[in-house]
Amino acid sequence: MKGDKLAGGPHAKSLTIEDLDDGLISRPRIQATVHGRSIEDEARTILRSALGEEPLRSGADLVASIRTKVAAIGGFELPAVPREPVREPPCFDEWG
Repeated sequence: MKGDKLAGGPHAKSLTIEDLDDGLISRPRIQATVHGRSIEDEARTILRSALGEEPLRSGADLVASIRTKVAAIGGFELPAVPREPVREPPCFDEWG
């Protein structure tokens, strides 16, 4: 991963993204100006907003995160889905 700024490990402090088209870079630049921030600060804000402050590490973390968010609004219960008996598989012996 030569030249990759993240090759130093999970605690690297910088990220370089090359070959962004003009439209993709101009919108955050305009937002940064409107918000009175540098483009770097705006990019950090966008990343934090899109990814959350703490990355999810597993499916269990995702479940816990959802439960926490739902509990904060009072939770909810999903109705039980009635199960039907398993149907008999088709028999192809008659077509032989």
